[in-house]
Amino acid sequence: MTTQNLVLDRADPPRANRPRKRGKLAPYLLIVPSIAILVIALGYPLIWQLVTSMQKFGLAQQFGQPAEFVWFENYITLFTDPYMWTVVARSIAFCLVTAGVTMVVGTLLALLMNVVNKPVQIMVQISLLLAWAMPVVAAMTVWNWLIDWRRGVLNNVLVSMGLDFQNHNWLANPLSFFFIAMIIVVWMSVPFVAFSIYAGLTQVSTEVLEAAQMDGATPTQRLRFIIVPIIRPVLAIIMLLQVIWDLRVFTQIRLLQDAGSIASETNLLGTYIYQLGVGSSDFAMASAVSIFVLILTVALSWFYVRSMLKEDES
Repeated sequence: MTTQNLVLDRADPPRANRPRKRGKLAPYLLIVPSIAILVIALGYPLIWQLVTSMQKFGLAQQFGQPAEFVWFENYITLFTDPYMWTVVARSIAFCLVTAGVTMVVGTLLALLMNVVNKPVQIMVQISLLLAWAMPVVAAMTVWNWLIDWRRGVLNNVLVSMGLDFQNHNWLANPLSFFFIAMIIVVWMSVPFVAFSIYAGLTQVSTEVLEAAQMDGATPTQRLRFIIVPIIRPVLAIIMLLQVIWDLRVFTQIRLLQDAGSIASETNLLGTYIYQLGVGSSDFAMASAVSIFVLILTVALSWFYVRSMLKEDES
């Protein structure tokens, strides 16, 4: 066999060894329907919100009158409104405090489930599942009954202890309103956090923890230097989700407002959008605030997304 034939044989491998283009394209073809559904389900509302935010879209436009394009006039009005920035600051503060408390309580419950015996663990898990499975409106009905200023259980208990809380409205003062709202939001969010972190704890090697214990590491040191670094990706994604959810909280705040508070003093971004759109029929401004909330959510969560990407690369 000549040298030329050897070169040709090496340059032209057998058909069986050639990569199949169809095999490379198959995964992409399989995810095309899912991507199309996401683009239609999420892309269209987003584009509609963006277009509406640049129009004068009120009650008249709902009855067929053409919408007038005002371009960035709504955003200028929005960003020059002091009340808007008050709502933004209030929402960010509520979001960060609530997400932080949820993470702390959820982590403690996950650690508890990881160390207690099986019967106690099952009881804790059932309790968390019941709190998680309860519909929001049903849960809020119970909470409104507990804090009702006329016949609420909380006031009756405090009065029976000799404290002056007869007919005390916990929702009239913004501070007590947001304290009650924080308790409710944390109570509804803790089960997800606890179960997610507990799932991460089950992946921590017991041999490593036992070796650290034999070397004299205290429980706090084992938690700080072994457990937390291992489950850090889980903590990061859960914190990211909590920030996103707590920034957009709506149902709990709205139902508490209906129970006896001043909406203008307790509005968060979710209820403010609802007030602009449904309450005032100013759907253009409501759309502008919605686009702003989207940008704000991306900005707040970018730190966690960047840290997770760095961990994946390393």
